[in-house]
Amino acid sequence: MAGPLPSLPPKRPDIRGDVIHADLCIIGAGSGGLSVAAGAVQMGASVVLIEKGEMGGDCLNTGCVPSKALIAAAHIAHTHRIGDRFGIHGGEPDVRFAEVHDHVHGVIGAIAPHDSVDRFEGLGVMVIQAKAQFVDRETVEAGGRRIKARRFVVATGSRAAVPPIPGLAGSGYLTNETIFDLRERPQHLIVVGGGPIGLEMAQAFRRLGSEVTVIEKFGILARDEPEAVEVVRASVLKDGVRLIEKVGVSEIRPADGTITVVLDGESAFGRDIVGTHLLVATGRRPNIEDLGLEAAGIAHTPKGITVDARLLTSNRKVFAMGDVAGGPQFTHIAGYHAGIVIRNALFWLPAKVDYRALPWVTYTDPELAHAGLTEAEARKAGHAVEVLNWSFALNDRAQAERATEGLAKVILGPKGKILGATIVGPRAGELIGTWGLAISAGLKIGAIASAILPYPTLSEISKRAAGSYYTPKLFGAFTRRIVGLIQRFLP
Repeated sequence: MAGPLPSLPPKRPDIRGDVIHADLCIIGAGSGGLSVAAGAVQMGASVVLIEKGEMGGDCLNTGCVPSKALIAAAHIAHTHRIGDRFGIHGGEPDVRFAEVHDHVHGVIGAIAPHDSVDRFEGLGVMVIQAKAQFVDRETVEAGGRRIKARRFVVATGSRAAVPPIPGLAGSGYLTNETIFDLRERPQHLIVVGGGPIGLEMAQAFRRLGSEVTVIEKFGILARDEPEAVEVVRASVLKDGVRLIEKVGVSEIRPADGTITVVLDGESAFGRDIVGTHLLVATGRRPNIEDLGLEAAGIAHTPKGITVDARLLTSNRKVFAMGDVAGGPQFTHIAGYHAGIVIRNALFWLPAKVDYRALPWVTYTDPELAHAGLTEAEARKAGHAVEVLNWSFALNDRAQAERATEGLAKVILGPKGKILGATIVGPRAGELIGTWGLAISAGLKIGAIASAILPYPTLSEISKRAAGSYYTPKLFGAFTRRIVGLIQRFLP
């Protein structure tokens, strides 16, 4: 019987004076850059990783991790308020916001060692904590040294996009990079932007005791299925969040302890919205400044670095991945890109991105999760579309937990091919993976309908939605005639 594989020492970059020679040089130690660095060095490549800010990037420090920790605290506060429906009477919770802050940063601290300099240097990665800049097509300068590599990866991520609203610059506004530093609860938080980040933070702060107003120039969650958006809209309104949609912002007027947001049209709450804090959540912009992209011959636009399906830039020695590559801006996409980059950079395999089963989740309560095409996208693409729907009110586990708001919506093409799915309801983010896998594998609806799932679970909503595809035929007149005929001949 073969024993364990021997532990091989990592391949280290070759240092010659002030020049470092490596197989791979990665700029940016966010989730995508870290994944490439860890995978490449353990596969035998010499790796240099450059990061001018905090290891772990936006996701760990100012994005996914702190936001979900805050949402978890808000969920506990909300549970106190609604316990009477289960016979558990708790009343209004005592929210100590400084302790909520400590909880959020405790979660960051618990995860940080996994992304730390020490861990990656222990793996064999050379970590340089400095600003990086291309000086020519095959050289990067950082920390007073020059790095020459066989391949480069730009993984510098994105930051909050700040709109050019008069008065905004001097208002002391918050973004995702600063809001998690608050130790005192905002009395009235005004959120500009009704996308996923804006709505998640709006509902969380409302449940933690702040008054909250959301201003959205168009409609909230514009990318999602309208039926699902209505469920989320009803929930945040029920929580007491004020929604102002289809009205923009013309001016910000800061004063002593207050911020006045002047709308560019009428709303049910007037044209002047006065709050104590302002959160700007109007999208993201790629971090492409001061990288020396021109010197390296790397094409780019304001939306990010231009890449092909292999994530290669116009400089064929350089890859770009994650938010900076101008595509979908999700942490899990950066992780997906990491696998594409490793296969191309280390093995020169023609691995290409495929977003057919792209999933995303908005972590409101209820959660809204999606994979694949929406109904509108499928129809626009020319598919012959069939739509299946199933309500959480028909799911026994949802009834037991009194969380019956929501539905599953499935988009099918010819012969029952699964094109897309949306779930809005309890733990939708945990349920959508089934549909993402089905789309990736090119499965038909029968694969989900025939699955055996444990009872009672929320996951049954997928099986029930899939089974509804067969209901008209299974219980129709033709089936009744066949059964009647067979019964006449049975002994």
